Amino acid sequence: MSPSMISEHIPDLDLITSCAERQDSVFSRASPWTKLILLILVVLVITLTANLLVLSAIYIGILVSCFAAGLPMRKIIAWYAMPVIFVLSLVGILAWTEPGIALISIPLGGFVLTLTDQGVLLVVTLLLKALISVTFSLFFLMTTKYAHFSAMVSRIFPSPLDQVFLLAYRFLFLTLAMAASLLKAVRSRGGGLIRSIRVQGRLFAGIFGLVFIRSFERAERVEKAMAARGYNGSLSAHTKIPAPGIAGYFLICAGCSAVLLLLWISPHAAGGW
Repeated sequence: MSPSMISEHIPDLDLITSCAERQDSVFSRASPWTKLILLILVVLVITLTANLLVLSAIYIGILVSCFAAGLPMRKIIAWYAMPVIFVLSLVGILAWTEPGIALISIPLGGFVLTLTDQGVLLVVTLLLKALISVTFSLFFLMTTKYAHFSAMVSRIFPSPLDQVFLLAYRFLFLTLAMAASLLKAVRSRGGGLIRSIRVQGRLFAGIFGLVFIRSFERAERVEKAMAARGYNGSLSAHTKIPAPGIAGYFLICAGCSAVLLLLWISPHAAGGW
C-alpha cells in the first residue's frame, strides 16, 4: 500500500504511476497515440451501442489485455467500487420504471414498484459501459510512461491549459497524500472515518478544510521551488513520443470502421440495436 492510498477502493495514483514506469510489455512499448485514439474510439463505440454481445466482447478483450500486460487485476477490480456505486445510484431508481416482463413487484404505500427484464437489462448495460471505460482508462494510464503522458498533454492542449492540466495532476498527488496522513492519524487514535464523521461532523469538516489549505500551501512551495529553478510559466515537454506502428494503424482503422458501421446501421444507435 502506497503512502498516499486512502482506501483500497479508490485508485492509487502512486501505484498507477509505478506500473506505468516499471511495466515492460508489448503494450507499454506501443505508441501512446495508438492507445489514446483507441480509448476515444472505445468511448464512441460504447456510446453508440447498447448491444450486450458487443459490449461483453469489448470488455473481455480489455480484460485479456490487462492480464497480458501484467497489471494488478485485484487492485483494478477493487477500484470498480466507485463506478459501480455511481451507476447503481443513478440507474437503480430508473430500473423500476422500465416497461417489460415483470420480475419482482414490491408494494410501497399506494404504489407498486415493479422490476422488469428491461430494467435489469438497462442496469447491466450501463454497468458494462462504465466498467469498459474505467478499465481501458486505467489500462492506458498504467501502460503509458509519465514522460509520454505529459508530452501528449503539451501537444494536445494549447497553452496555458496544458500547464493547468499538468500542475493540477501533480497537485492531486499532494492532496491525496495529505488526506491519507489525516486518516492514518485518526485510525492511530482509535477513530474511524464513518464513526468519527457521525459523531464529530463539524470537527471533520474543519480538518478536511485544513487538508486542502495545507495542500495549497505545499503547492505554493512547489511553485516557488520551480520558479527558483527557472520556471517561467511554461513547462515544455520535449520527450519524443513513439509513432503508431503497423499493428497500431490496423487497430485504429478497425476502431474507426466499427464506429462508422454503428453510425450507418442506425441513426438512433444510441438507443440500442
